Amino acid sequence: MELTPEQQAEIDDARAARAETRRVTVPGLEELLYTPVPVLDHGFVRVIDYMGDDAAVVQAARVSYGKGTRQVSTDRGLIRYLLRHRHTTPFEMCEIKYHVKMPIFVARQWIRHRTANVNEYSARYSVLDREFYIPAPDQLATQSRSNRQGRGAVLEGEEAARVLDLLKSDAQQTYDHYIEMLNESEDGEAIDEGRDGLARELARMNLTLNTYTQWYWKTDLHNLLHFLSLRADAHAQYEIRVYAEAMLDGLKAWCPITHEAFMDYRVGGAHLSAAGLDVVKRLLAGEDVDRETSGLSPREWRELMESLGREA
Repeated sequence: MELTPEQQAEIDDARAARAETRRVTVPGLEELLYTPVPVLDHGFVRVIDYMGDDAAVVQAARVSYGKGTRQVSTDRGLIRYLLRHRHTTPFEMCEIKYHVKMPIFVARQWIRHRTANVNEYSARYSVLDREFYIPAPDQLATQSRSNRQGRGAVLEGEEAARVLDLLKSDAQQTYDHYIEMLNESEDGEAIDEGRDGLARELARMNLTLNTYTQWYWKTDLHNLLHFLSLRADAHAQYEIRVYAEAMLDGLKAWCPITHEAFMDYRVGGAHLSAAGLDVVKRLLAGEDVDRETSGLSPREWRELMESLGREA
């Protein structure tokens, strides 16, 4: 990801600004504020603003006036209890706003999380940049035969080279045609003074889904954790997972106690159904349980055995 001198100057100005406040601030997140974290080849995530911290979660849970004489260990215990038992409303008291640049197809996955405020770059009013996501060679994989949403073996040799060439050439060609239809250069100047260009809202439909878009995305901590639990998961598509992983680092700087509990209970933990819990109890009792006697479907059995570190 490369920034223009103008973009870097804007970031430097924002980071140099200082304001007196009585609000809670988090030094770790203040260090990251406005700074873009590179993702994919041209994308980024950066924190623009935030409200609250771990103490705000605790305060909301206790409905108290302030920190008083409580110990951090006490706050940690409460936050872990809240997350463990899915008491979610205290986490809604914290909010965070991101500026994200990602391929359009990633944005279309992302927007399915309908619990945020979003304002996207509009190609009705502005010309999109000539930037496209081109996967790294190790991300060019076949369709998985066992998972309709997953990938299989990595393509190699001439086949991989051909796919990369198609992705690059198609994106370049459709963008060239986009500019031709607009009759407008990337800096806003008319290419041919003798003709009118097609309306931007129509010309944009010719662009490929790997074209980059941008948006501001604001959400509360509870819904951020839900987003991360799905999108930072190993089963999520790589191209959105790397954004979620970058946001996890920011979460750790912002609310370290919540981050720790989230990693323990949501990321590193396992949710068991009643039937799955019964299987675990039977195994602990020394019973020899297999898939046929477990009462679980083949997929449920496989997932349970994976979570227990046992052969399916």
